[in-house]
Amino acid sequence: MSGPARLVRRLVRVPWTLLKAVFGWLVLFETRNKIWLAPTAVRLRRFEGEQTRRLAAALSAPPSALVATVIATHRRPDALRAAVASALAQSVRDQVVMVVDDGAGLPELPDDPRLFAVSLARNTGTAGVVRNVGIRLTRSRYVAFLDDDNLWEPDHLARALEVLESPGGPDAVYTALRRVLPDGRENDVLSVPYDRRRAARESFLDTNAFVARRTRSLYFSRLRRTPEVMPREDWELIRRYGRRHRVLHVPHPTVRYLMNPSSFYTRWEGPR
Repeated sequence: MSGPARLVRRLVRVPWTLLKAVFGWLVLFETRNKIWLAPTAVRLRRFEGEQTRRLAAALSAPPSALVATVIATHRRPDALRAAVASALAQSVRDQVVMVVDDGAGLPELPDDPRLFAVSLARNTGTAGVVRNVGIRLTRSRYVAFLDDDNLWEPDHLARALEVLESPGGPDAVYTALRRVLPDGRENDVLSVPYDRRRAARESFLDTNAFVARRTRSLYFSRLRRTPEVMPREDWELIRRYGRRHRVLHVPHPTVRYLMNPSSFYTRWEGPR
């Protein structure tokens, strides 16, 4: 029996509880995802490249600024307009906002020279691919992310950049989330200091609060994650980015995160 085969047989005998204790359940689930969902990533990566080239050709020049904010959207016109308004209302003006629609069509959006909006040729049902197109279409020192059903406080980018631009500052930060219910009542504030080991066991990372230096590591997983697949793209990106980059938490709530029972995780419609 070969060495790898012996290793697999030994791992099968290890109790699941011990594996979770050693590696963390989120790490184990992500390993499973990479095995079972790998074929979806191959197809979607090819589509991502095709769409980036197509959409870039339609732009006179890549939108450029100190910060590029990427907003992925799909069939939420009213919520999208509110999210865009909160992005454009940031006290940091050196920003471009790139809205990427996942193949459903765009509503009318504000007339602002900092705002750009594009649509993919078809629905992918994969948030990571939609956001990656937005990253690749823009040029900036930093990249921020906002979902189409969430809002930023006006000082979100300013607080993040204050830390990022400080002497010896980190490569990325994430602020606290003020989680609100559909009726507008506050549920709680999620504020957890960054700990990569803790992140292997707890899902407290969210890209709505994440602002990062643009590097080769700043891209989302292309695995097609249905709402039932855990962990989410947020966790995978931030934990992987933190492998080689310094990440800090800013314990100030600057994001209004909608805890919608019907779509706690965005339900991206599309072919499986």
